[in-house]
Amino acid sequence: MSAVRIAPSILSADFARLGEEIRAIDAAGADWIHVDVMDGHFVPNITIGPGVVKALRKHTAKPFDVHLMIAPVDPFLQAFAEAGADCISVHPESGPHLHRTLQTIKALGKRAGVVLNPGTPVDVIDHVMDLVDLVLVMSVNPGFGGQKFIESQLPKITELRRRIDASGRAIDLEVDGGVDRSNAARVIAAGADALVAGTATFEGGPSRYADNIAALRGL
Repeated sequence: MSAVRIAPSILSADFARLGEEIRAIDAAGADWIHVDVMDGHFVPNITIGPGVVKALRKHTAKPFDVHLMIAPVDPFLQAFAEAGADCISVHPESGPHLHRTLQTIKALGKRAGVVLNPGTPVDVIDHVMDLVDLVLVMSVNPGFGGQKFIESQLPKITELRRRIDASGRAIDLEVDGGVDRSNAARVIAAGADALVAGTATFEGGPSRYADNIAALRGL
């Protein structure tokens, strides 16, 4: 398995300085930039839309890992693709036809991800594996940053790692929610190869970002 990728979630960044924050985490060693999009409907919070993603795109060449927590999701896929998303991840619950949604993302030339909430079973991905580039396990319920890691998701990560390896496809296994230096090693040991970290990356301000990212990698 390749070295773990760190994807700082800009949900925990200073929203008054988002461009500067993205440049800072890029310089600090982030692999991807995780963009949490919430609509106040599918989840109880509202964050940003494609216009902000487009404005931020010029601040880094790192991949934009865009997690859409919106419903219905299909009408917005093209807008986020055109705004500069590199990977677009969706929840099975955010539209009636997951397979069609993933086909659309791929047709837009983007990597496609499926997001599993804590209560979403792993079987959801079984018949769409041929379209999936990333599986994102939510280790908190989506909608807010700063939540506590749900321990019951560790066996789910392990089972997904087994299924991904058995598929023979190069699918990233990402984990998002409450990941910090106290549990990152266990999450990686369970099979994750990408970690989303908001609070754990941005705490302490820009002078701490490189150390925070290194700690998540276990360095």
